[in-house]
Amino acid sequence: MDLKTFEEYVRLHLLSLEQDSEELQKQMGFYDDYDCDEYKDLEIEDISTNGQILACYHFLSVLEATIDER
Repeated sequence: MDLKTFEEYVRLHLLSLEQDSEELQKQMGFYDDYDCDEYKDLEIEDISTNGQILACYHFLSVLEATIDER
């Protein structure tokens, strides 16, 4: 796989993660009890998703710098 194809994949994956995060935020909005297990599970999943989003942004910055150097 060449770098440009990988960059396209990361961008699509990032879009999917952002959509997942939006959905998790929506689901979390239905809870008033922030100490319930269901809310905590959603919160952990959202934290994980946001970490993956940050990693994708990092990968994209590295890819863009690498592709620009060529």
